[in-house]
Amino acid sequence: MATLLKRPLKLALVQLATGSDKSANLSRARSRVLEAAQQGASLVVLPECFNSPYGCQYFPKYAETLLPSPPSNEKAPSFHALSDLAKESKTYLLGGSIPEYETSSKKYFNTSLMFNPEGELIATHRKVHLFDIDIPGKITFKESDILSPGNKITLVDLPEYGRIAIAICYDIRFPELAMIAARKQCFLLLYPGAFNLTTGALHWSLQARARAMDNQVYVGLCSPARDMEASYNAWGHSMVVDPNAGVMTEAGEKEEIVYAELNEDKIQETRKGIPLGSQRRFDVYPDVSEGKIQFEEP
Repeated sequence: MATLLKRPLKLALVQLATGSDKSANLSRARSRVLEAAQQGASLVVLPECFNSPYGCQYFPKYAETLLPSPPSNEKAPSFHALSDLAKESKTYLLGGSIPEYETSSKKYFNTSLMFNPEGELIATHRKVHLFDIDIPGKITFKESDILSPGNKITLVDLPEYGRIAIAICYDIRFPELAMIAARKQCFLLLYPGAFNLTTGALHWSLQARARAMDNQVYVGLCSPARDMEASYNAWGHSMVVDPNAGVMTEAGEKEEIVYAELNEDKIQETRKGIPLGSQRRFDVYPDVSEGKIQFEEP
């Protein structure tokens, strides 16, 4: 059985409280990421839309131009704040997501940026599946009113540890992304996400555990802190789930950092006990990881 996680990894999820002041949000993120690094975290994750309020009415105002890369500090202060912070904290830093504006297409995206401990950009993921839902009497939301979808699966190699996958919030509801990532040897699936009080209560924990159980890998979900005075109320409850679908750690509703120690032994133990990998019947149904898959934006 192939080794997926070369050595133990301490993961930190920063359930950040954000507001309308982008500079204040970036400053708050810096403080919390440095705190996580001081606690020994090697990989730190921020939540979806960590630099701004979440909502279609906010995306254009807070959007940054990321291309061509690297962008100027004037056009993309969050990009440079994350790069500097990864270098300062000496961590792999997944910058949750930020609203992005692409000048060539005049389109907006919900975009995640990942930096290595040298402050170098190593991955970009644009949210593939847009959050368009209508639950009568509960919530109606349509990201596609403003945002355009990304068009690729994002896998990232961390040389000291192994391969991880990045997706954003609503992407978790589409198990194909997770199945492909797991079969491409990822040990961890990361989803910065801002579920709300309706969808969070219904499916937040269930989705995290389902993706872990189906693929026998670690899963991390990182939410903003809940703010009942905001126009959109995030669920909170950032969590890490192990390959056997056990919840390793879970935040409450307010701002906090949760940690988990990931190791290869748990992956091996789970897969030996329930050997799904050798029991799949690709003579009966197709292997989605062998189909036409986009790993680069067209």
